[in-house]
Amino acid sequence: MKRLSILTAVIGIAIIAAAVYLADPATVAAAMAQAGWAAAIVIGLRLVAVTLAGLTWWLLFPKHPRPQPSVCALLRIVREGANTLLPLAQIGGDVIAARLLTFWHIPGPLAAATVIVDVLAQAGTQFLFALVGFALLIAHGVGGSFITDLAWALAAAAIALTGFYLAQRHGGEKLLNALLRRLARGREWQINGTFDAVFRELHSVYRRRRALALTVVCHLGVWFIGALEVWVGLTAMGYHPTYADAVAIESLAQAARGAAFAVPGGVGVLEGGLVVLCSLFGVPAHSALALSLMKRAADIMVGVPGLLAWHALETRRITRRKSHS
Repeated sequence: MKRLSILTAVIGIAIIAAAVYLADPATVAAAMAQAGWAAAIVIGLRLVAVTLAGLTWWLLFPKHPRPQPSVCALLRIVREGANTLLPLAQIGGDVIAARLLTFWHIPGPLAAATVIVDVLAQAGTQFLFALVGFALLIAHGVGGSFITDLAWALAAAAIALTGFYLAQRHGGEKLLNALLRRLARGREWQINGTFDAVFRELHSVYRRRRALALTVVCHLGVWFIGALEVWVGLTAMGYHPTYADAVAIESLAQAARGAAFAVPGGVGVLEGGLVVLCSLFGVPAHSALALSLMKRAADIMVGVPGLLAWHALETRRITRRKSHS
């Protein structure tokens, strides 16, 4: 799986390089220069969104045991860094965060269960966000085979999400176990427990319906914050998108990135999605690529501190063990 991720990442980087070359590197650089400090605003928006996503994850925990909100916010940044910057198929960061939670004496099965539910809530709300973008494209007058293809893709996503949910809720332990083992070496999801214990915690999380509903609402709000990145970036480059335009572009570009989960950080997929979607609103390829580079800068500026925090936590853990041995 790791070799496939590395290969797809290399192919994605080559696609980005080719796209920038075809659009003219000087033109892309000029668009970036015109955006100026908008890149810093985009980075700030990303940090806010990721932090809020971490606090949303915190809502899934019972009152006891429960980590501090700041712990979930920190580990959500770790998740972001690992999923966007490492060849881990966009889910490895979730495994890492579940393990790191045990450093704060959170039982492994509970840590794994909350991460699984959080990932499903995030994917489910991303689907709803994509539906909003789909409707906005139709309202904008986009039609033909493009809309038909999008409709089929969204239908396939709905089936996949429903299957993943049913696997957790209705006796799908064997199916989910096999999926987790294939994607992330299933033993890592156990974390000091067994799959049976993980499923008991999963059912417990789903019984806390008020917290679950609040989690869904908050995750959906985080997606809409992401649309501000598009609005700020394009506005700074001299275009005049409405916030609805930005939602349409962001929602479907992120849906494409999420669908390509085997590609680390959706490298190449996000760029292609932005070029296609921005063109529907009169934004040329060089500006769409400049926007994608601003988003990649946000990936790096938020993700690298997350990776450094992961390293620091692991180092501190090892140091403590040595001092007590």
